[in-house]
Parts: sequence; structure tokens; C-alpha cells
Amino acid sequence: MPMVSDTADVVIVGGAAIGSSVACHLAADPGFRGKVIVIEKDPTYRLSASALSAASIRQQFSSPVNIRISLFGIEFLRRIGSHLAVAGEAPSIDLHEGGYLYVASEAGRQIIEDNQRLQQQEGADVALYAAAMLRSKFGWLNTEDLACGSYGVSGEGWFDGWALLQAFRRKARSLGVEYRQGEVAAYVVEGGRVTGVELADGSRIACAAAVNASGTHGARLAATAGVAIPVRSMKRYVYSFTCKGAVENCPLLIDTSGAYVRPEGQRGADGQMFICGASPPAALDREWIETDPDVEDVDWSFFEEHVWAPLAHRVPAFEAIRPGRAWAGPYDMNGLDGNAILGPAVGVPNLYLANGFSGHGLQQSPAVGRGLAEHIAHGRYLSLDLADLGHARIVAGRPLTEANII
Repeated sequence: MPMVSDTADVVIVGGAAIGSSVACHLAADPGFRGKVIVIEKDPTYRLSASALSAASIRQQFSSPVNIRISLFGIEFLRRIGSHLAVAGEAPSIDLHEGGYLYVASEAGRQIIEDNQRLQQQEGADVALYAAAMLRSKFGWLNTEDLACGSYGVSGEGWFDGWALLQAFRRKARSLGVEYRQGEVAAYVVEGGRVTGVELADGSRIACAAAVNASGTHGARLAATAGVAIPVRSMKRYVYSFTCKGAVENCPLLIDTSGAYVRPEGQRGADGQMFICGASPPAALDREWIETDPDVEDVDWSFFEEHVWAPLAHRVPAFEAIRPGRAWAGPYDMNGLDGNAILGPAVGVPNLYLANGFSGHGLQQSPAVGRGLAEHIAHGRYLSLDLADLGHARIVAGRPLTEANII
């Protein structure tokens, strides 16, 4: 019989941006007075999505709930000092509201127009530009095959994702959250409820509720509680390069091919650095398995064929670049609809899911942390209803369609 080594009101499995945001918001909630333990397998977070992502935020989604999540997220990031300061010391995340620019050919015009209309209705500051306006505003952009583009005038951009993760973690610890290094092997379920977690060393921690924010291990861990989620961790590459040509005031550009690019840091003597990437076609999509010896290897042929080529067509200055470093990281892809799976698990109501973010986790961490904390402490969402992203749609096979997956 495994030994019960401790007891907590809430055990959070996974201490990266999502798990630490839940912990931080829960400990700060006036309606919650319990003990929170966060269990993290690797406290260096070296292979976490939070550390390896392109760290950006946008309102340009096609579903209202995702737009609302990001509208809260940008306000949170703008005022991060008031939210996450510890002992009077405010964190710095280097938020740069450089905007997103989605471009479309004639075939994609209707989607861009419909999305922009919804985004404006929800309060996002997104403008629709015809090709002539794109040429005027972004003189370095090849618009010969474009019909229009949508541009985030404000409220979109990029930031230091590592700094945000550490700010959540530091704030949570200051509020009494306990972090422990360990690997959770399984949930302990009795009478349809989680009563504890069992660690790989055989010990157990009893709990009244649990949160699955375990990233690449999310689906496997949920299955130990009898909960099925269609989440696979897929490998994604981020490439950097330097361009001497003038590409002034470049936003995060998403090409019609699906390739993206954005500036990184300040322009130097050798030119401006950019980072870029793309979602691979199905035939090239590889699973991210941390134990694989080549998990961190980067495929440069993918850069040449699927990233650089379309970007050089869209931005002629990118025809002459100097490639830099590159890295691989995980996307926890929800195979049903590419959206997060949030909230109580169907059939196990005190197991809270925070899985399948499909590349949106870092930017959604402020609102998701607040929402799950509210649900745990009060039994329901108080500020922003996240029910559209609930597990029930997964069980019913009812996708929440999102057109803007990068």
C-alpha cells in the first residue's frame, strides 16, 4: 500500500506558465484558504512549451471565447507590475505591441473579413486593410497576390515568455504555494473523484481537487483517471535569422502559406534579427517525445522549403539572410479542434483539465489561471465563462471551430 506522504487541498501537476498561473490566482483568491502544492518534473523548465515558444499574444481568433481570453491577457500583461509584484519588485516581461498581420489572397478574403468583424464586435483593435493600404503601410511587403490583410493596431505583440513563467512562479510562492520536484505517475480515483496523486517513487499526496497542467504528459495522466482527451504533443521548430535589408515596423506576419515571422530584439550593426516558423504538413508532423535522443534536433530542410521560401516571396528583403540559431519545442495539439480543454473533467468533477493548448498556452495563461482558480474556489467561472472550452465538447465530439491556428 503506497504511503500517503502529505495532504493538500489542491495538487497542480505541472508548474510551467499554466500551472503556475492557476496556483498564483488560486492562492490570491479571497474565497480560498487551502493548501496548494505544485508538482513539477523538471524545475529548470528547459523543455517546456513556456520556455520554447515564440511568446506572442493576439486577439485575431475566430471564436469569441478565444478573443475574450486574449483581451484579458493583454490587459494583464500591460499591468503585470500590479498583478505579479513581490515585495514591491515588479517583474519585467518586455511586452512589445508590434501587432499581428494576417494576409489573404482572394480565396481567403471572406475568412479574414468575417474574423475581423467578429474581433471588432468583441472589442479588439483590429483593422482590415485592402491590398493598396497594405502596400502603403508596409512598403517591404509583396502584395501582388494579396486581396487584404487584418492588422492588430494595438493589443497584439510579443514578450519574454520565460520572464512571465518565472513571475507567476515567484508570485505563487510568495502567496504560500509549495513547489515540489517530482513526477506524478497517476491519479488516485475513488467513487468518481480524485482523492490523491501517486508519484513515480510510490508515495502519495492526498487532495480534495487536482489540476492537470502537465503539458506533454497531459493525455497520459488524464487516462489514469479514466478521462480521455485527444491531445498529442507535436514537435515544432523556431528558426532565427538576420536580415540587413530594411523591413521597418514589421509586425508578426502570418503569410498565406501559414509561415510566420516577427522581429526579435533591436536592430544591430549586422541587421535586424527575426524568428520564424510554420506548422508542418501532416506528412512531416512529428511527435514530441522527451525521451527520444533527437527530440531537440532541428530540421533545417523544413526551414528552407516551408518557411524561408514563402517568406522570401512575401518579403523580398528576406531573399538575402544569415540563418542563426534554431530550436525545437512541443505543441500540445488538440486533435478535435485545436483549442484548449479546460475545466472539470466529465465523470471526475474535481479533476480540472488544462490541456491541448495547441500553441496558445502562454498567451492564454493569465485568463486560464484566473478562470480555473475561480471554478475551484467558487464552483463556477465568475469573470469570464470558459465553458465553451470544456471537456463536454470533447466527449460529445462537438468541435469548437477555430480558423486561426498557427
